[in-house]
Amino acid sequence: MKNYEAYKMTANQFINGKYNKVILSIGSCEAHGYHLPLGTDTLVAYKLACEVAEHYDDILALPPIPIGYSGHYDNFPFTLTFSYDTTIRVLYDVIASVLRNGIKRIIIINGHDGNIAPIEIASRQIKEKYPDARIIALPQWWVTAGELLPKDTFEVWDGLGHAGEGETSIMYYYYPQWCEPELAKSVVPDNLPPYVDVKWDFAEITDTGQTGDATKASAEKGKKMHDVLVKCLIDAIDYLNERDWNYNTTGHAKAKLD
Repeated sequence: MKNYEAYKMTANQFINGKYNKVILSIGSCEAHGYHLPLGTDTLVAYKLACEVAEHYDDILALPPIPIGYSGHYDNFPFTLTFSYDTTIRVLYDVIASVLRNGIKRIIIINGHDGNIAPIEIASRQIKEKYPDARIIALPQWWVTAGELLPKDTFEVWDGLGHAGEGETSIMYYYYPQWCEPELAKSVVPDNLPPYVDVKWDFAEITDTGQTGDATKASAEKGKKMHDVLVKCLIDAIDYLNERDWNYNTTGHAKAKLD
């Protein structure tokens, strides 16, 4: 049986595996309403990482980072959070470790909104010190899935929300045994202004630890999300592989990877 998960692998298996890419998933530990596990963001991101790695012989799925920045969820149980600085540093240190092991191609799958800014900053810092590193990221799979699926896939709020229709659906598909569907709620904030982002604390827009309409979720919708997300990641990786992960197409300033 093929093994692509780093923390289940011996050093011998790694050495003989000829890996030249890794997938790093990062999530969180925080309330997702009353109906989803605290580790939903980590579970989904790592599941996607493994599903993608399984399609290749040269991609290693790193152990997931199960905690990120979740200070804006602190009013709900049971939130564990790094600071922003710690989240950035953890990401940086993991990626730097990968580079020191001779792997220069890094794929990041993020499962949590609070990690978006730290991923961007850590990646920029890595590129400053290690310009040969190649980093791609799927920063908001919940948005990407909605963009790729037909517009009538979701019934409420385009499937968005924290533990809303979309996120709940993919958890029902991946891990129904850890969910409590009878506790799903609908909380769609209806007093947000147009055109601008409100920098809220989560307790300002919900009293249940969730947003969106989880009552409309289904495993069938979750499978559709899974299918388009895995395909889009494979398409992106295949595209880069065909070009040796060189982004420049004009013939100038090309950086050749070993």
